[in-house]
Amino acid sequence: MFKRENVLDINIENYNVDATDHAYVENLSQIESTDAKQLLDVGVDIDESSRIGTFIQKDNSVIHCKTRRDGIEVMGISQALEKHAWLSNYMWKNISPDTDKFTLQANKNSHGGYFIHALAGVKTKDPIQSCLYIAKEKFSQNVHNIVIAEQGSELHIITGCATAPNLVSGLHIGISEFYVKRDAKLTFTMIHDWGEKINVRPRTAIRVEEGGTIISNYISLKPVGSLQMFPTTHLDGKGAVARFNSILVAGPGSFLDVGSRIVLNAPDTRAEIISRGISSGGSIIARGELVGKVAGIKAHLECNGLILNDGLMQAVPELSGYVPGVEMSHEAAVGKIDQQEIEYLMARGLDEEEAISTIVRGFLNVDIEGLPADLKKKLDETISETQKEMM
Repeated sequence: MFKRENVLDINIENYNVDATDHAYVENLSQIESTDAKQLLDVGVDIDESSRIGTFIQKDNSVIHCKTRRDGIEVMGISQALEKHAWLSNYMWKNISPDTDKFTLQANKNSHGGYFIHALAGVKTKDPIQSCLYIAKEKFSQNVHNIVIAEQGSELHIITGCATAPNLVSGLHIGISEFYVKRDAKLTFTMIHDWGEKINVRPRTAIRVEEGGTIISNYISLKPVGSLQMFPTTHLDGKGAVARFNSILVAGPGSFLDVGSRIVLNAPDTRAEIISRGISSGGSIIARGELVGKVAGIKAHLECNGLILNDGLMQAVPELSGYVPGVEMSHEAAVGKIDQQEIEYLMARGLDEEEAISTIVRGFLNVDIEGLPADLKKKLDETISETQKEMM
């Protein structure tokens, strides 16, 4: 069994911050086949036909970046800071550089990151795709990302994170600050496929203004050394909405400490956190925290976990109400597959393994809002592969 304090206490000195620059790639079809496969596995559309913009960073180099829609900016954060003097007002606004040793590392040894910006009133049908990729052994990739959806805009981002197939050890530190302005909508889908020895430390803060909506989908189905993330969302304007969905699988050797905090600061705000986790020999701590600061808010937290093999599945739901008139609820369940469900399916012609596999697939197959058809199909295939591996 993992000891949480040992797993999460990463020695940053074990990783280096220097990497060889990688050449820029004009067309994604020119990317090396091994890299292309890894990108495809995390939702990157190589021909970009169904994407309005792309950002790909390999180690410390932006190797591909473009946008095909007026009113949408996609570029490296360094380029964006040179172009927009006002952007410095958003950097480190909601996350302090001295929060912990990982934020300090990202501030001291920055490797860039992405800037994605939707101008006021611009609404996109197809998503933007981004990928942060590690190819160098024992590299600490430290990035700072900023996303701004201006007033009345609508933006969908699919971001995949992955490592080269031969990589053994690495560290990813991702500082992300999202700003959803008045009546804007941001759908953010993240797919992680890091590798069995990779340690991942995202640090995220989100601000949502009046009438704004943030939908966050997080998917981690493949082995990872350790992952610790607990993004905080502030619903600061009347009628703001936040919906967070996560699908987690922890095989042997994986440790996932994943959760979300949503602070409802304004009347008529709404929040929902839904988590599905399966431990098939690894450890998952699924956290959720809802904080109601004013009357008239509604929030719900739901966490369900299955244990297929020896491992840890821990649900940590928290509700904090500060005034009368808040409406918050939570449900949490952790256990094994119900034997009656298995027997029911076996009575209809399935053997025991097929019955368990069907139940696991149904458990993971959560309806995720906003996924394009191609990515939904890819996710279904990945769930099927993961399900077979667990069995």
